[in-house]
Amino acid sequence: MSMALKRNEEQEWRKVPLLDPIAQYEGLKSEIREAVDQVLESGNYIMGPAVKQFEAKVADFCGVSYAIGVANGTDALLLTLDALGIGAGDEVITTPFTFFASAEVISQVGATPVFVDIAADTYNLDAAKLEVAITPRTKAIIPVHIFGQPADMDEIIEIANRYGVYVIEDACQAMGASYKGRPAGSMGIAGCFSFFPTKNLGGYGDGGMIVTNDPALAKKLQILRVHGSNPKYYHSMIGYNSRLDALQAAMLQVKLPHLDSWNQLRREKAEIYNEGLRNVPLQLPFEDKDRCAIYHLYIIQTDYRDDLLQYLEDNGIASGIYYPVPLHRQEVYRDLNYGVDSLPVAENSAQGTMALPLYPEMTLEDQLYVISVVRQFFAKRGEIG
Repeated sequence: MSMALKRNEEQEWRKVPLLDPIAQYEGLKSEIREAVDQVLESGNYIMGPAVKQFEAKVADFCGVSYAIGVANGTDALLLTLDALGIGAGDEVITTPFTFFASAEVISQVGATPVFVDIAADTYNLDAAKLEVAITPRTKAIIPVHIFGQPADMDEIIEIANRYGVYVIEDACQAMGASYKGRPAGSMGIAGCFSFFPTKNLGGYGDGGMIVTNDPALAKKLQILRVHGSNPKYYHSMIGYNSRLDALQAAMLQVKLPHLDSWNQLRREKAEIYNEGLRNVPLQLPFEDKDRCAIYHLYIIQTDYRDDLLQYLEDNGIASGIYYPVPLHRQEVYRDLNYGVDSLPVAENSAQGTMALPLYPEMTLEDQLYVISVVRQFFAKRGEIG
């Protein structure tokens, strides 16, 4: 979505981005450059001290015993499935309303993704519909804490334990979120994170992390990420070249201490949106009282999405669609034979949801402007007074 510059009714020039990673960098520039220089001067560019230090701090942040840095969030999921022995003939349950990687990795290990519909309020995997999807071939469930909203983990884990299947948390959008006081990523057999630049803890390139309390799984993941070798040149399994870059680890280590405060700013700005849009005919984000969402994206839903997207663009406000085609409707999964109305909540959400601008550095002035333009759109339609 382009960010066209237009005049609003007060004849002011405005441009409100969906997010602004440069603003965050400007506030930490000197520390980040110092961290980069230390890595460059050390000569340790692959793995090494920077990665080990960052892994230890992430493990502490998530309240787990082990953190294993990998090349990206997709690899975090992929290596976890492989390490758990999931492959051809197996099924893995996940949500159809998420980024493609959540299902892609299931296919990459040779297993079959099984999609379960989502809850209409949180857009997360609907635990009430989960059990009927389990078969003797089911080996794992991948709940996605979508948009930074924690899934119903107690219900999901209880069902998984009853059937003896793994729970792998796709927490790529939820680092710092919590469920009943437990950090996202710490509740399943493993939790997977992404440090893609747009994430709440975003790097300056790709990066990912797997966290776990299982020592055997951690050891296997540490071997898998370096071509299945331990020690070097001695290969006990077929692995991957999936190592967290030392430069990324150093820069992320600078940013990690700020993550909680950045997430709190997102929560405060989400509440400003909630208040400003309360009587507007929109579905606003829902957050249960027993969890702490970190609003990776502020998602609204409306029957007039495409018109609202255009109206925001015409008024210099960027917005975005996440995700326009649910995974069971993707061409590559046509052979799974999901009917047009088989997962109706995911279908409806894909047609009506959109993201408004939200990031820690967003000014109150810009946020109030977004609210005023959204309200103006619905007022012109006669939907509000």
